Amino acid sequence: MLQFDEYKVKLNNLKPELEELGQALDLEAAERELDMLQAESASDGFWDNVEKARKIQQRISQLEGKINAQAKRLSTWDDLMVLCEMGNEEEDESLVPEVEEGFEGLLRNMEEARLATLLSGEYDPSPAIVSLQAGAGGTEAQDWAQMLYRMYTRWAERHGFTYSILDYQDGDEAGIKSATIRIDGENAYGYLKSEHGVHRLVRVSPFDANARRQTSFAAVEVTPEIDDSVEVEIRPEDIEMQVYRASGAGGQHVNKTSSAVRLIHKPSGLVVACQTERSQLQNRETCMKMLRSKLIQIKEQEHLDKISDIKGVQLKIEWGSQIRSYVFMPYQLVKDNRTAYETSNINAVMDGDLDGFINAYLTASATGNWATK
Repeated sequence: MLQFDEYKVKLNNLKPELEELGQALDLEAAERELDMLQAESASDGFWDNVEKARKIQQRISQLEGKINAQAKRLSTWDDLMVLCEMGNEEEDESLVPEVEEGFEGLLRNMEEARLATLLSGEYDPSPAIVSLQAGAGGTEAQDWAQMLYRMYTRWAERHGFTYSILDYQDGDEAGIKSATIRIDGENAYGYLKSEHGVHRLVRVSPFDANARRQTSFAAVEVTPEIDDSVEVEIRPEDIEMQVYRASGAGGQHVNKTSSAVRLIHKPSGLVVACQTERSQLQNRETCMKMLRSKLIQIKEQEHLDKISDIKGVQLKIEWGSQIRSYVFMPYQLVKDNRTAYETSNINAVMDGDLDGFINAYLTASATGNWATK
């Protein structure tokens, strides 16, 4: 039948791309690393260092997922060819929808895998620390910050990633003043680094009795969580520690004692906060890890010799500084200023569908083809 013959041609044309994808993913190196780590995990005393063992197990899981995903793509290709042969032999038109759906699914899966090949940064595989800060504008801006918070947690859920709340400061009437979450999954930072910057919202304010159109801003800061193997000296006298009562998402109090911790690195002006644990000591340790990651990232980006030369990233949360605009009224459009990628499906974006923006950013990073230079 003609339909099955057409799909056989499409599949045969797709096979070289599928093989090239396997090479781009460097699966041979992944298999060698997997064999080495599995041998290490089976050695005596492997669990003597629990933290190291946990990271090795996590890496094993990531490598297995990468290898198995390509094997599944190849298996899907084989299955679709068999379906086409069966459809032709039996002249069974009922198999056409299954072939169509399977082929489209394979294309989407390959596109997602290609995206991963664009991640070559040193810290791309790391967990991402995502911090949100409402801009000026009170309740309206705080509500926008909470909408972004939901967008990123939904993105994490869509990709099977996990997230944990490190800090959460409720807004005065609605929304949040600020929040910090840790998103853990393969290449979490590599994907989410595209979100670093100021995000602008235009909509009719639900908090305005006169239903006037409002513009709001919120800043998103994304840093990788860098492990302890990278050394950085932070002098105790350079740290100012503040404590406060923890407040959970939605206004629930995690703890009625002052267990939440805020650290200020005086030379750089960097501020980090954590309220995840009930223990003040544990929250301080998490803050120190976050601070280390920020300092190392800025130091390497700016090629600085000394931590004392670092100045914290200051995002002006205002008009003209945005990386992306979300327009709800008078039309619906989300547009990224850096890549010119845009979509009118604003509901999907706010529900965590960010892959188009991430793909456009990574492609522009790899090719240097930015919309604005």
